[in-house]
Amino acid sequence: MQLTEKTISSETIFEGRVVHLIRDEVELENGKITTREVVKHPGGVCILAFTDENKVVLVRQFRYAHKIVQLEVPAGKLEIGEDPRECGIRELVEETGYTAGSFEFFGKMLPTPAYVGEVIHIYIARELRKIGQKLDEDEFLEVVEISFDEAVKMVLNGEITDGKTQVALLKAWILLNNKT
Repeated sequence: MQLTEKTISSETIFEGRVVHLIRDEVELENGKITTREVVKHPGGVCILAFTDENKVVLVRQFRYAHKIVQLEVPAGKLEIGEDPRECGIRELVEETGYTAGSFEFFGKMLPTPAYVGEVIHIYIARELRKIGQKLDEDEFLEVVEISFDEAVKMVLNGEITDGKTQVALLKAWILLNNKT
């Protein structure tokens, strides 16, 4: 078994400001033909930022698709061709007002690999220094600092439901507490 699919044709259904919707005709491994719909997205970054007091810096913001206020790690969309690390450094300042003396790659995740092409690059930021937020004109959010342990508990009890935030917090908790 090769577990591959061959693209026969591709058609752009929608081109938006952030995402494009593509419909592909593909040949499956068994020779059958079917379609795949894929949301193309330039990707993004998220940052798990730790204060010197071992608090995590989160942001609370409204998420239109679900019509809810969500507690999340700071994050942002990559510009086409942009270096993920540079994007993360920029987004941390924009959303939280912090710069970081240490900014380390922590992995990546595919939020919805069945039909979304987005890759989210995860970073850990430490040695924070406050310099002031630089929010985009269409960005409205509140910065919240919570103890690391409390944030992990909030994931486990369902209070933090954002996927990238759950992955970053739980992965960090496991690795930083030597639970592997």
